[in-house]
Amino acid sequence: MIDFRYHVVSLISVFLALAVGIALGAGPLKETIGDTLTGQVQQLREEKDALRADLDSTSRELDDTTAYISAAAPQLLDGTLEGRGVAIVDLGEADPAVLEAVTGRLTEAGATVTAQVKVEEAWTDPAQRPFRQALVGNLVEYLDPAPAQDAGVEAELAEALVQGLTGADPADPTTLSESSALLLELLGSEEDSLITVAEPVEAPADAIVVLAPVAPDAEGTESADPEAVAEEIIGAQVDILVAAQQRSDGAVLADASVTRGPVTEAILADGDLAESVSTVTGVADVPGQVSVPLALNVSISGATGHYGFGDGETVIPEAVDLPPDVDVSIPPEAGDTGTGG
Repeated sequence: MIDFRYHVVSLISVFLALAVGIALGAGPLKETIGDTLTGQVQQLREEKDALRADLDSTSRELDDTTAYISAAAPQLLDGTLEGRGVAIVDLGEADPAVLEAVTGRLTEAGATVTAQVKVEEAWTDPAQRPFRQALVGNLVEYLDPAPAQDAGVEAELAEALVQGLTGADPADPTTLSESSALLLELLGSEEDSLITVAEPVEAPADAIVVLAPVAPDAEGTESADPEAVAEEIIGAQVDILVAAQQRSDGAVLADASVTRGPVTEAILADGDLAESVSTVTGVADVPGQVSVPLALNVSISGATGHYGFGDGETVIPEAVDLPPDVDVSIPPEAGDTGTGG
């Protein structure tokens, strides 16, 4: 049994050790301890300054590289999409700066942006499925070609959107057909609208750039299986890209994610899709933005590629010379020789 004397001895030992430590620290070891601490602090300060210098150097190099690519972009892009009409479809909340940059690069390539469309949450909201099913019944009669009978609601909606953006008036191919305009109007009706169109669409698109969304958020839904809902959302978004590729001269998925987003991953994971649909990653930065028109040029030529700095991706698309996009003009009236005389 531990008695009182044991406690007294223990306390005396503690205080004695403390006193010895103070005496040594204030006396013989004072300079040694102080020098050691000072040296460690100085070393940490030097390491921090070195890291800061490296970061500043890397930032300057990145800025220089970005400036170089920006300056070279007009030469890289010049004429690669000359005379083409391009529609931009935003599958989610695209960064306005990215949207503006992509639009600018398409213009530098000689393209005319015919439409900017944002796909709303109602397009994939599980609670809106009955509305979408009813709407498709009204849309199908305006689709030519009509989708397969077993295509499914999401694929039929994708067909409606793409045909709405690309359908030309047979009498004047430079203007949108009446049926296409009606499709866009029905999809963008004020009540439970599935899309939002930035400006009225007047001309048909030859090709389409699809801006990839961030990862779908299915946690707020009433479904007991959010992962299954997320897969359905991604599937519906892939359907839009597939329709864009099939019903236009060419299409590209532009992904602004730092790493590949879910739609890009879904395409690359499917062998058939990977061989038929082009993707560009890193579109939040200048290199990716410049690659978008080049990738669209390659897609219009009939080839497919995946561009970026990730595994299995090509750093930059190699543009090809496209034949001129010639519209079929309106036949002249009888007796009009076209000479003005």
